[in-house]
Amino acid sequence: MYLSEFPKLVGLTKKKKRVGRGAGSGKGFHTTGKGTKGQKARTGHSLKSGFEGGQVPLYKKLPKVIGFNNPRSKKISVVDLSIFEKFNDGDNVTPDMILGVSLKKLPRHGVKILGYGTITKKLNFSGFLFSKSSKEKIEKVGGQVS
Repeated sequence: MYLSEFPKLVGLTKKKKRVGRGAGSGKGFHTTGKGTKGQKARTGHSLKSGFEGGQVPLYKKLPKVIGFNNPRSKKISVVDLSIFEKFNDGDNVTPDMILGVSLKKLPRHGVKILGYGTITKKLNFSGFLFSKSSKEKIEKVGGQVS
């Protein structure tokens, strides 16, 4: 059975509303279903969607209210060298190991180690991004950067 074969039920279809045809429209006399006065009641009415009567529309205000998030920007968290003093000498350190110590969650594009603070232990780092000064300090102590 197809949808076109279903019998038409009485009362399912309504007569089309004929707007702007005067008393013969079937919608009452005078306003013909357009309310009373105003810009939308006039003949030839056509407004852009989002038009707010001359006020700055919402779609124009939103960029100023919300701001701009660059889709190409990289989400990188930053940590200092002094955090790694908690690890034992000779440990292999990965970004997962500093969860809870310094970071609540791992960022999408990595963790960068900055050269603030000092490091005295020989550690092996993998999976991090490094600043020049942090790389120099780690290698000066005898640690490895990969």
